[in-house]
Amino acid sequence: EVQLQASGGGLVQAGGSLRLSCVASGFTFDDYAIGWVRQAPGKEREGVSCISSSDGNTYYADSVKGRFTISSDNAKNTVYLQMNNLKPEDTAVYYCAALVTVGTMDPLGVLAEFGSRGQGTLVTVSS
Repeated sequence: EVQLQASGGGLVQAGGSLRLSCVASGFTFDDYAIGWVRQAPGKEREGVSCISSSDGNTYYADSVKGRFTISSDNAKNTVYLQMNNLKPEDTAVYYCAALVTVGTMDPLGVLAEFGSRGQGTLVTVSS
């Protein structure tokens, strides 16, 4: 059973930084695509960033490119999301998500739609 434990959310002013962490268990970490999706109030869930299991590539939503960085520590079965220069529009519940494969056509969309998710962590960015 895929289990994902996310942490690191909080309240931060615009321009600030946060680092999210997600500890994964119940599956072979190296064999899964893993990343982050978010859902803001009244909005659809969207993929933020992920690391593909098939090619090791990293993917970012256009809205976070240059500001967010995803990384992983396979020895610790942990994935991180470093979020810099946060904006009020980044306010959302962030979920760690994992899937056997996300392909290459729309990896973030596939992860958001089909990925297994743990409980989320709330990120609130004040203006």
